[in-house]
Amino acid sequence: MRHWARHTSLRGAIGGRGNTWILAGSDGEWVLRHYRRGGVVRHFNQDLYLWQGLMNTRPWREWRLLSYLYMRGLPVPQPVAAQVVRYGPVYRGDLITRLIPDTHSLATRLHASDIENLPWDRIGACIRRFHAAGVYHADLNAHNILIDSHDQIYLVDFDRGERRAAGVLWQEANLGRLLRSLRKLAIPSIAEGQVWSKLLSGYNQTG
Repeated sequence: MRHWARHTSLRGAIGGRGNTWILAGSDGEWVLRHYRRGGVVRHFNQDLYLWQGLMNTRPWREWRLLSYLYMRGLPVPQPVAAQVVRYGPVYRGDLITRLIPDTHSLATRLHASDIENLPWDRIGACIRRFHAAGVYHADLNAHNILIDSHDQIYLVDFDRGERRAAGVLWQEANLGRLLRSLRKLAIPSIAEGQVWSKLLSGYNQTG
């Protein structure tokens, strides 16, 4: 992180914990995310993780998953680079992806748009594509769903995500996590049934 602050242009922080930055890349804008801990742990350990081999580090695992998804045409940011710096038994890490232009998170759009007119069916259909491909998103929430000006949908932040065998239980749990996220953002109860029905309609479409 300090290297990029010295040698390139950081355009500003995005995200709630200040661990994600937009920077000027060699061929456009990139997104730099420094891995930080959440929950109670963050009060005494902000960004150190136990070293269990390179292939088990969070940046390496996310970079590999994103590469797999991007090569198969799924709507994710293109991975650019991952960094892991080891300090004996622990490490710190960063991930760089290409910025998806002209997008806003679903969370932002909830406060700026007519909620019922957001592309809920497309959001559901997008999630279905990932589930059909056996892709588990560990933190599927309104902040990690992006919508562009043409109502194209993207998923971002695949930290701790993984490929899984098809299974109704984890897929329904994924959807449940998203619904809880919408409720935390105070989506009006009068709109919840309508928009969630539209999302599930898109999710359940076949063909």
